[in-house]
Amino acid sequence: MKKITLCIVVLLCFAFAKAQVTLQPSTATQTDQVTILFDATGTALENETGTFYAYTGVTINGQRWQNIIVPTFNDNNGAPQFVNAGGNNYQLTLPTSIEQFYSVAPGDVVSEICLVIRNSSATVQTNPDIFLDVFPPGLNTAITSPQNGDIFTVNQTITVAGDSSQNTSLDLSANGTSIATATAMSINAQYTFPASGAYTFTIFADNGADTSTNSVNVFVPSATQNAPRPAGLKNGVNENADGSVTFLLAAPLKNDVMLIGDFSNWNLDPNYQMNKDGDYFWVTVPASEFTADQIFQYQYLVDFDIKVADPYSELILDPGSDQFIKPGNYPNLPVYPDGQTTGDVSLHRYQATPYNWTTNNFQRPDQENLVIYEILARDFSEEDSFQQIIDRIDYLETLGINALQFMPINEFEGTDSWGYNPKFHGAIDKAYGPPEKFKELVDLCHSKGIAVIIDVVYNHAFSQSPLCQMWWDQANFRPAPNNPYLNPTPTHDFNVGYDFNHESQWTKDYVKQTLEYWVDEYRVDGFRFDLSKGFTQNVTIGNIGAWNAYDQSRVNILNDYKNTLWNATSNDIYMILEHLGDQPEEAALANDGFMLWGKVTDEFNQNSMGFNSNTNVFRSYFTSRGFNDQHLVSYAESHDEQRLMYKNLLFGNSSNATHNVRDLAVALDRQEAIAAILYSIPGPKMLWQFGELGYEIDIDQNGRTGRKPIPWTLGYDTDADRMDLYNVTATMINFKTLYPDTFNNTNNNLDVSGLVKRINLDGPQFDAVIVANFNVTAQNVNPNFSQTGTWYDYFSNNNVINVTNTTAPINLQPGEYKVFTTQQLNNPLSNEDISLQNQAVRLFPNPATESFRVTQEVEKIQIYNVSGQLVKSFHQAQNNYEITDLKQGIYFVQLWTGSKVQIEKLIKS
Repeated sequence: MKKITLCIVVLLCFAFAKAQVTLQPSTATQTDQVTILFDATGTALENETGTFYAYTGVTINGQRWQNIIVPTFNDNNGAPQFVNAGGNNYQLTLPTSIEQFYSVAPGDVVSEICLVIRNSSATVQTNPDIFLDVFPPGLNTAITSPQNGDIFTVNQTITVAGDSSQNTSLDLSANGTSIATATAMSINAQYTFPASGAYTFTIFADNGADTSTNSVNVFVPSATQNAPRPAGLKNGVNENADGSVTFLLAAPLKNDVMLIGDFSNWNLDPNYQMNKDGDYFWVTVPASEFTADQIFQYQYLVDFDIKVADPYSELILDPGSDQFIKPGNYPNLPVYPDGQTTGDVSLHRYQATPYNWTTNNFQRPDQENLVIYEILARDFSEEDSFQQIIDRIDYLETLGINALQFMPINEFEGTDSWGYNPKFHGAIDKAYGPPEKFKELVDLCHSKGIAVIIDVVYNHAFSQSPLCQMWWDQANFRPAPNNPYLNPTPTHDFNVGYDFNHESQWTKDYVKQTLEYWVDEYRVDGFRFDLSKGFTQNVTIGNIGAWNAYDQSRVNILNDYKNTLWNATSNDIYMILEHLGDQPEEAALANDGFMLWGKVTDEFNQNSMGFNSNTNVFRSYFTSRGFNDQHLVSYAESHDEQRLMYKNLLFGNSSNATHNVRDLAVALDRQEAIAAILYSIPGPKMLWQFGELGYEIDIDQNGRTGRKPIPWTLGYDTDADRMDLYNVTATMINFKTLYPDTFNNTNNNLDVSGLVKRINLDGPQFDAVIVANFNVTAQNVNPNFSQTGTWYDYFSNNNVINVTNTTAPINLQPGEYKVFTTQQLNNPLSNEDISLQNQAVRLFPNPATESFRVTQEVEKIQIYNVSGQLVKSFHQAQNNYEITDLKQGIYFVQLWTGSKVQIEKLIKS
């Protein structure tokens, strides 16, 4: 069925006991009229009042959820209704045969009734989806009691029963030994379990011409054995030197745990009953159960009641969401064990062939000079894929960024999300691609000098997390009071999901191991901690001021995570906090080595809109916050903030008709001035994806976290004004990363309080002055040049100016900006100055306006835009390759010489 999202929380029934849903007759065919019997005991609908409705369809020719009766999940009009049969028992009788009721076409084969049962408001439902067998014509049999997976005790007596579709010879057996025979349409017998172990009950029918059989597996557990676990285990899967695998689950307050998986055929098996060592459960599975480089699947059954995937999963299968992964994003996805288990399933590749990293000993850029590009893989391309980022890496490399920060890519609920609804913090989400594809992307970024940072969400977990499910208060739909990881109620007003207790050692162990895993397995270079101010047990509900105030316990918790990670990996792992708290605590954390988000959105937006209040952007600089070092990651835009261009176009200053900020071209030009100032302020900086193109789509379009249009589909990359902004942004970022001695120098003067701004940067090789006028009328600015003599006006073709008076005012038109340097700077976007290695072919001039030439004769040239579209071809050598018909922007040129193909960037100016 399609995933039903109820607000932001998916309602779940965590109990292992299945919803007791059966058909009468039990061996029904599609031509039969049937009654569906439902016992709500142990489900989310237990003791619910009011009418229950069926969201139902059928499996036709192997395709589930066909011919749904009422396609809208919460629509009661026409939806089949259950009738209460007393207590928690309900029944629904179809008015006609299955094929008539579901309007099945002649010749189509129905094999299942697909079903979700919900209350009248559609806020509580059965989970997972229910599938009831529909049999083919002929002789069929079914065990009707007990149900597959039921749990019993030694010496317990039960009734074993089965049905046949015909009056015929029947045999009922337990573990291959007959316990009853009859010639009838049904059979039953009493059975007492003599010992612990696995039991299989089978019904066999023989009418002389045909036979039919059906079996169920049940289990009688033995007492859990106490045994010390082997030394050196980590939580989750441990591959041992002898090829065996030891599984370790932290489960305080639990009594019994069974390991199940494809190696046990998803049956309960005494060989996989886990040993208990205090609050831990463990079992070692021999190497004979596994095959090298193959993926095995597994789950834990806790207290024979709750079935969960491993909290420390590296990868999972999600039967409700995986079907919505975009085609092609995850080739050869392992098949979910449908009909054998329910819920999320853990995956592990046994004795995996190591990934072949091509970039080793990557040197992370200094954190004081980072320029971070915040990216949401879902909205970077129509395909939602890591592959599309790989395909556009030249676009990011040319931009000059030296760090790529991904919004959460760990396993989150659903497949369409910003990612801040986590359920497995150490498992990569499959929506964007397999683990190997992300490793390929990290490897490629490192080859380009780009660090990789991932956004991690340890303030909270959502309800599908095993850490919620194992200790859950179903009545109040929240973590139980004894949950060792999560608080039953949040400690602060900004919490979403379920609040982690970071004072708990269980939580600390979970955070530390999963962080180390990302570094070890994927070679990520750092983390951005979402809502880091929530890492406290001090309850401040209703008092935001108290939450913002200095909290030594929170500082200690964060430093413990940092120090543990640095000691285990390396002390240059970036640790970035979205803290946004009071200055004293932020300063303490910054001085302890953390980097902190520095939101200056409102101030930069006031400048870009042209209004003279709240224009001071000095809070972009670390000394304004009392930091000892440049540990402030300041930004004008982030995923959380309204886009500057959106407000420019809607609310910009329109008082000057010749410079109306609400005009697209004017607004884009003013974003160039924003880039000139932002990236000239020393210290690490961040930009939100597509800010370099003037992205102006409302953050609330399609809902705040909903999908947004992709710039490549909107023609941004062929719009001259937007590409001008890209080029200016890329130039300023490149200046910052290429010339840190000047552009990241603390020997500076920042006059950035009013609409007219000036930045003076004095470096050991050259000095720079950056000025900008954010007024809507012409203004004079005192450049305060550091010396007389020759200066170069970079954005005026490096025009030489002779300074005789260092304070003589310069007139700036509205929105105009200037970058002056004492040393002539080459265009950082050009590849002309790259040395010829291995006789590589080069383009010149680059940027080019009308045509370009090449340094060697080539056989063919093909030119592609940044969307990967072929826009121009040359099939024979020429002296000049004319490009006047191309729009301004960035292109990628394929050069063919014999059997070799070379790709170069070309900037059309």
